[in-house]
Amino acid sequence: MPWPTGCGTVWDVEPRRQVLTGDLLWTPGPERVGRANVTAFSHWLATERGRQFGDYHALWRWSVTDLEGFWQAVWDYCGVEASAPPTAVLGVRAMPGADWFPGVRLNYAQHVLRNERPGEVALYYQSETAPLTGLPWPELANAVRVLATRLRALGVRRGDRVASAMPNIPQTVIAMLATTSIGAIWTSCSPDFGWRGVSDRFGPLSPKVLFCVDGYRYGGQDFDRRRETMQIVAALPGLKHVIHVPGPAGRAIAGITADPGGPALRTWEEVMDHPPVPTAGFRFEQVPFGHPLWILFSSGTTGLPKAIAHSHGGILIEQLKLQTFHMDLRLGDRMFFYTTSGWMMWNFLVSSLLLGVRPLLYDGHPGYPRPDVLWEMAQDAGVTFFGASPAYVDLLSKAGLVPAATYDLSALTAVMLAGSPVSAECGAWFYRNVKRDLWLCTGSGGTDICSGFVGGMPTLPVYAGEIQARHLGVSAYAFDLRGEPVTGEVGEMVITQPMPSMPVRLWNDDSGQLYQRTYFADFPGVWRQGDFFMVNERGGCFVLGRSDATLNRHGIRIGTAEIYAALESIEEVADGLIVNLDLPGGGFFMPLFVTLAEGAVLDDALTHTISERLRTQYTARHVPDRIIQVAAIPATLTGKKMEVPVRKILLGVPPDEAANRNAMANPHALDAFAEYARTQQDYRLGGAIRAG
Repeated sequence: MPWPTGCGTVWDVEPRRQVLTGDLLWTPGPERVGRANVTAFSHWLATERGRQFGDYHALWRWSVTDLEGFWQAVWDYCGVEASAPPTAVLGVRAMPGADWFPGVRLNYAQHVLRNERPGEVALYYQSETAPLTGLPWPELANAVRVLATRLRALGVRRGDRVASAMPNIPQTVIAMLATTSIGAIWTSCSPDFGWRGVSDRFGPLSPKVLFCVDGYRYGGQDFDRRRETMQIVAALPGLKHVIHVPGPAGRAIAGITADPGGPALRTWEEVMDHPPVPTAGFRFEQVPFGHPLWILFSSGTTGLPKAIAHSHGGILIEQLKLQTFHMDLRLGDRMFFYTTSGWMMWNFLVSSLLLGVRPLLYDGHPGYPRPDVLWEMAQDAGVTFFGASPAYVDLLSKAGLVPAATYDLSALTAVMLAGSPVSAECGAWFYRNVKRDLWLCTGSGGTDICSGFVGGMPTLPVYAGEIQARHLGVSAYAFDLRGEPVTGEVGEMVITQPMPSMPVRLWNDDSGQLYQRTYFADFPGVWRQGDFFMVNERGGCFVLGRSDATLNRHGIRIGTAEIYAALESIEEVADGLIVNLDLPGGGFFMPLFVTLAEGAVLDDALTHTISERLRTQYTARHVPDRIIQVAAIPATLTGKKMEVPVRKILLGVPPDEAANRNAMANPHALDAFAEYARTQQDYRLGGAIRAG
């Protein structure tokens, strides 16, 4: 197979060869480097600011030392518009408490709708019940203006909260943009959340309006949400209005207004049945840079989810920077990321509208009715930027699918993986099965900032198992136990300079004490993200799992991601979770829990295979003390393994105290661990602790 012209890929993609961390997978050719947005930005800096940089890393160093110069350059280059100009870039530079662009007045949704283009498609959508369809810009923009006008008529004012329990469909995008266009604050859960999980999140916010569906379809099955919706409404005493969007089955929602003084129920059709609102006749609410835009939620695995408020200005400028330079998106591109409306990646996806990119929404199971349904959709929509989680790639790999053999993916130029660490084999899968000339853009960020800390850079090589670079404007470092930055060593991920999209507040934390404890307790004035992190000599990055789920063996800290990467290469193992228990007297016990592929048996041979794979690929310290089969690995609704709650359960904490089951994708998965903790003899022998 000949190499494409201008492609610098050098890795041997033969399936028989094992790929190792650090193997060179792809190098951008001169054409790719020349047309990259970051290249154009560098030329602009030289011309307009008189600044020249020899390479990306020099540009990054400037971006985290001259914050005012860098963020002003992003503001100007990306064309941020404001009805009142800022008096400075940073009025106050402290963390927490940075005051970005004081004096400015702007609106996030206004920046989206400024891209309205008659005759062009704004976004695409598809579901298990609807074929691929384009929503034209005039239809989207008018729907936003009509709904925003109706919300104002219903009494929604600046600062009010508007909640949504809706799927990833156009109406959800319209509702978000309408809400934020009038200065109200958006918040969202996907409809697969249990009613208590939704009320735990929405209750403290006292929303005035709730958007909901009567049901949704997933994996070919219809899920009736009417009963759960009534329970959610009953748990929101300040709610004034419920707006019902029909699901695939089109069921009526009855009983919501049974109580006197309860919220009024309206249908989407009723609310939207009003004359068009012309652009000139609509007023976007002009708000300060730090005015809350939306509220996202932490995973809530060990307690009630934290309500994280992000700002209009912070998300606007951070997403413009991220998607322009680190995702290399531009006007007319077509971006897909498999997500629900309850994950921060939905906010990423919708924010691509800021650049005139056409997002592709998908509502349904990623493997129904066929495992490769998303690739067929990518072909039909001409997707240029495809995003998913490593877990999805694992599903495709184990199914033996080769999208390149079936679909025309000639428009595809980049793939983004997010949600969990990306192993070397996972990254190599794309070069074997999707496309040789492909930019694999992996990264790590967080709901905390609704952006990335480290990620892709289209002008740099791609190395297996390695994130390309730290993001511009993100002063990310690995700190050792003394609070000093280290290179080539695993440490705590910290951010030493403020970022515009750091939360403006945690809701109902008026004193700021919870904010301080969450991010700044360990290193005063320095943001601690809670991940193990390493930066190598060439600037490549590794995020190695949560630091509060550390595996500490004989004084050596091990990232859980290394264990999971090794398990991926064992066909009999479907999934795994590992924890380390620090026991009194200096002992420890490190069990590995696994789920197995159909037909596999955890016998002595498979146990030996797992142990030897870990021993040979890493060290003897990576070998667990015991391997235990379980029916399911506990995971959050966004797919993150629940290592910390499992560790607490094994140390005797009751499951309902260790974890919030309403935040789980599989609430009953914890029961097996509680039973193991009650009956096991592995690390508690007659009350005596055995060292591992």
